[in-house]
Amino acid sequence: MRLQFQTVDVFTGQQFVGNPLAVVLNAEGLSTGQMQAIAAEFNLAETTFVLPPKHPAHTAEVRIFTPRSEMPFAGHPNVGTAFVLARAGVCYGRPVDGDGVIFEEKAGLVPIEILRDGTTVMGARLASPQPLSVGAEIAGELVASACGISPADIETAHHRPCIASCGAPFILVELKNRAALAAASPKGDVFRLEVTKLPVVSIMLYTQVDEADIDIRARMFAPHLNIPEDPATGSANVALIGLLAKLRPEPNLTLSKTIAQGVEMGRPSILQAKADKHNGVVTATFIGGRCVPVMSGSIELV
Repeated sequence: MRLQFQTVDVFTGQQFVGNPLAVVLNAEGLSTGQMQAIAAEFNLAETTFVLPPKHPAHTAEVRIFTPRSEMPFAGHPNVGTAFVLARAGVCYGRPVDGDGVIFEEKAGLVPIEILRDGTTVMGARLASPQPLSVGAEIAGELVASACGISPADIETAHHRPCIASCGAPFILVELKNRAALAAASPKGDVFRLEVTKLPVVSIMLYTQVDEADIDIRARMFAPHLNIPEDPATGSANVALIGLLAKLRPEPNLTLSKTIAQGVEMGRPSILQAKADKHNGVVTATFIGGRCVPVMSGSIELV
């Protein structure tokens, strides 16, 4: 069995930065175990597997795997997979040539807008598959221990560390300044022993900045998933923009933020986040950015 794959760098317009993704284009017939083994072989933060859609109105079924487990939803895999299929112009013999695609995923349907410059596909922007949900607060001491920071570095004026999700739950933690963010260092034993007890994917730290082109700087650690640090985490940042919109006093607004992630690990990524809020309720959240192709090839299963 020969599989075709492409890799792309997501949330960047430049090769060899951003968040790399592998997309297996003809995954029909693979078992879950085979998908997991292939994702472990690529050893990227995530690998996606494109399958025929269950419903003809949709573009594809997409399954997402980290090197160790399957994800119900994730940001950069959706953006990158939509980019690859739009550039190819076809998926399982059906044209992909409109302004958007719809993926079937474990978390639900994911509608994705294709970003073009004229006829050239430049990137994609997804709408999260689930509405914002905000869960339990998490002790600052646990976050500090896991991320190698002081509890005093945590900013609680806007919110305490808490679980938030738009399809994948993360602990979102605001820090007081960029220096505290830069100094953070994940402690794998704390993630394995303590963070894994919580109903979350992992922890994302962020700080709000006053820079010309960046509103937020973020870092996400998941050493228990074999991802010491992620260059760009769309599923966490889409929950973050939803949380920030929820916390704003205005009952109606559209909130847009430019988020930089991956800078400290040498893979700078830029994410464009947006949330819509009506009558005090966050009704939609979006995350998107540019992509660039990197590699293509085949996998021979024997």
